[in-house]
Amino acid sequence: MLHQALWDSCRDLAEDCLTHPFVRGLAQGTLDPAVFRDYVAQDAFYLRAFMKSYALALARCDEPGAAQAFHELIGGVLQEMAMHREYARTLGVKLAAARPNAACLAYTDFLLATAWGRTLGEILAAMTPCMRLYAWLGQNLARQATPENPYRRWIETYGAAEFDQLAARIESLLDAYATDSPEIRDAYRYAMECELRFFSAVMPALTV
Repeated sequence: MLHQALWDSCRDLAEDCLTHPFVRGLAQGTLDPAVFRDYVAQDAFYLRAFMKSYALALARCDEPGAAQAFHELIGGVLQEMAMHREYARTLGVKLAAARPNAACLAYTDFLLATAWGRTLGEILAAMTPCMRLYAWLGQNLARQATPENPYRRWIETYGAAEFDQLAARIESLLDAYATDSPEIRDAYRYAMECELRFFSAVMPALTV
């Protein structure tokens, strides 16, 4: 399947994300709360662009089954956004005042430019890595996290079967609407690179 071939081609980046200091800090519960607050603000900005990209992809669909799948995926993003609003409330993050850093803006610009101007297959290739990577990270971290881990909710959200089902849903769309081509592979890998840079950008001691 195409989605598996693309994931396998980017396992190096996935492993880099798993061993990244940000993700290790989540797994161990040692991540600086200030770093997590910055991440929440950046990710909330990102999710708004992600939702718009889904909507633009949906607008290209004539098939009811695909439209229903995008409807479900947009619902998943709305749930994530609600979680971020709750994080913001409890952590004192003012989402309306947050401004994207360079890595976040590069990622969202890429997603929206792809959603506006490229094929449905390329849109899906640009969006699938976020879903599959977070499901994979959540599942890996769930095996390490202790009950008292302050980031356990984040880990449980992305490690849950429900999120894995959403990742599988977009992968099925990718298989249906994309073909194995340089454009598809480039979009998928660039999105994975953006994920890694996104983590680095919120860590003060790291470069983007």
